[in-house]
Amino acid sequence: MCLVMVVEDNAVFRRSFVEMLQGRFPEIRIEEAENAADAMSKLSASLPDLVFTDIRLPGVNGLEVARNIKHIHSDIRVGVLTSYDLPEYREAAYKNGADYFFVKWQTPRDEIFDVVASVISAQSPA
Repeated sequence: MCLVMVVEDNAVFRRSFVEMLQGRFPEIRIEEAENAADAMSKLSASLPDLVFTDIRLPGVNGLEVARNIKHIHSDIRVGVLTSYDLPEYREAAYKNGADYFFVKWQTPRDEIFDVVASVISAQSPA
Protein backbone atom coordinates (compact mmCIF):
# COMPACT_ATOMS: atom_id res chain seq x y z
CA MET A 1 0.00 0.00 0.00
CA CYS A 2 1.24 3.45 -0.92
CA LEU A 3 1.82 5.89 1.93
CA VAL A 4 1.75 9.63 1.21
CA MET A 5 2.69 12.29 3.74
CA VAL A 6 1.34 15.84 3.49
CA VAL A 7 3.34 18.43 5.45
CA GLU A 8 1.37 21.66 5.60
CA ASP A 9 0.77 24.12 8.43
CA ASN A 10 -2.42 25.55 6.90
CA ALA A 11 -5.05 23.12 8.20
CA VAL A 12 -7.66 24.14 5.63
CA PHE A 13 -5.34 23.63 2.66
CA ARG A 14 -3.94 20.40 4.16
CA ARG A 15 -7.43 18.94 4.67
CA SER A 16 -8.49 19.97 1.16
CA PHE A 17 -5.34 18.47 -0.39
CA VAL A 18 -5.76 15.22 1.56
CA GLU A 19 -9.43 14.96 0.55
CA MET A 20 -8.49 15.55 -3.08
CA LEU A 21 -5.91 12.74 -2.95
CA GLN A 22 -8.19 10.35 -1.08
CA GLY A 23 -11.04 11.05 -3.48
CA ARG A 24 -8.90 10.03 -6.45
CA PHE A 25 -6.83 7.31 -4.73
CA PRO A 26 -8.94 5.65 -2.02
CA GLU A 27 -6.39 2.84 -1.79
CA ILE A 28 -3.54 5.02 -0.46
CA ARG A 29 -2.83 5.81 3.16
CA ILE A 30 -2.16 9.45 4.00
CA GLU A 31 -0.18 10.73 6.96
CA GLU A 32 -0.50 14.40 7.89
CA ALA A 33 2.05 16.66 9.57
CA GLU A 34 1.69 20.34 10.39
CA ASN A 35 5.39 21.20 10.69
CA ALA A 36 8.87 19.87 10.00
CA ALA A 37 9.42 18.38 13.46
CA ASP A 38 6.12 16.49 13.24
CA ALA A 39 7.01 15.29 9.73
CA MET A 40 10.47 14.04 10.66
CA SER A 41 9.11 12.25 13.72
CA LYS A 42 6.41 10.53 11.69
CA LEU A 43 8.87 9.78 8.88
CA SER A 44 10.98 7.58 11.14
CA ALA A 45 7.91 5.66 12.33
CA SER A 46 6.30 5.09 8.93
CA LEU A 47 8.32 5.45 5.77
CA PRO A 48 6.17 7.20 3.16
CA ASP A 49 6.63 6.61 -0.54
CA LEU A 50 5.84 10.23 -1.39
CA VAL A 51 5.95 13.46 0.64
CA PHE A 52 4.28 16.73 -0.28
CA THR A 53 5.71 19.59 1.77
CA ASP A 54 4.91 23.28 1.85
CA ILE A 55 7.95 25.55 1.56
CA ARG A 56 6.81 27.95 4.27
CA LEU A 57 6.48 26.07 7.54
CA PRO A 58 6.91 27.35 11.08
CA GLY A 59 10.44 26.72 12.32
CA VAL A 60 12.30 24.56 9.81
CA ASN A 61 11.10 25.25 6.26
CA GLY A 62 9.99 22.75 3.65
CA LEU A 63 13.25 23.02 1.71
CA GLU A 64 15.10 21.68 4.73
CA VAL A 65 12.45 18.97 5.10
CA ALA A 66 13.10 17.92 1.49
CA ARG A 67 16.87 17.95 2.02
CA ASN A 68 16.62 15.95 5.26
CA ILE A 69 14.30 13.37 3.75
CA LYS A 70 16.54 12.86 0.72
CA HIS A 71 19.63 12.65 2.93
CA ILE A 72 18.09 9.89 5.03
CA HIS A 73 15.94 8.11 2.42
CA SER A 74 16.90 9.03 -1.13
CA ASP A 75 14.21 6.75 -2.58
CA ILE A 76 11.31 8.75 -1.07
CA ARG A 77 9.81 11.05 -3.70
CA VAL A 78 9.35 14.65 -2.53
CA GLY A 79 7.04 17.29 -3.96
CA VAL A 80 7.33 20.88 -2.81
CA LEU A 81 4.15 22.96 -2.54
CA THR A 82 4.17 26.75 -2.60
CA SER A 83 1.86 29.66 -3.19
CA TYR A 84 4.64 31.51 -4.99
CA ASP A 85 5.69 30.54 -8.51
CA LEU A 86 9.09 32.15 -8.29
CA PRO A 87 12.11 30.87 -10.25
CA GLU A 88 14.29 31.11 -7.13
CA TYR A 89 11.83 28.92 -5.18
CA ARG A 90 11.76 26.35 -7.96
CA GLU A 91 15.56 26.32 -8.16
CA ALA A 92 15.93 26.06 -4.38
CA ALA A 93 13.43 23.21 -4.25
CA TYR A 94 15.36 21.14 -6.79
CA LYS A 95 18.73 22.01 -5.21
CA ASN A 96 17.39 20.68 -1.91
CA GLY A 97 16.37 17.36 -3.41
CA ALA A 98 12.75 17.88 -4.43
CA ASP A 99 11.57 15.67 -7.25
CA TYR A 100 8.54 17.85 -8.04
CA PHE A 101 7.47 21.47 -7.67
CA PHE A 102 3.79 22.44 -7.42
CA VAL A 103 2.18 25.86 -7.17
CA LYS A 104 -0.90 25.79 -4.93
CA TRP A 105 -4.14 26.65 -6.70
CA GLN A 106 -2.34 26.76 -10.08
CA THR A 107 -0.95 23.28 -10.72
CA PRO A 108 -3.61 21.18 -12.47
CA ARG A 109 -4.92 18.33 -10.30
CA ASP A 110 -4.09 15.86 -13.06
CA GLU A 111 -0.40 16.77 -12.77
CA ILE A 112 -0.48 15.92 -9.06
CA PHE A 113 -2.53 12.78 -9.73
CA ASP A 114 0.01 11.66 -12.35
CA VAL A 115 2.80 11.88 -9.78
CA VAL A 116 0.85 9.86 -7.22
CA ALA A 117 -0.12 7.29 -9.87
CA SER A 118 3.52 6.91 -10.94
CA VAL A 119 4.59 6.29 -7.34
CA ILE A 120 1.81 3.73 -6.91
CA SER A 121 2.73 1.95 -10.15
CA ALA A 122 6.41 1.89 -9.17
CA GLN A 123 5.41 -0.16 -6.13
CA SER A 124 3.40 -2.69 -8.10
CA PRO A 125 5.17 -5.95 -8.87
CA ALA A 126 5.96 -6.36 -12.54
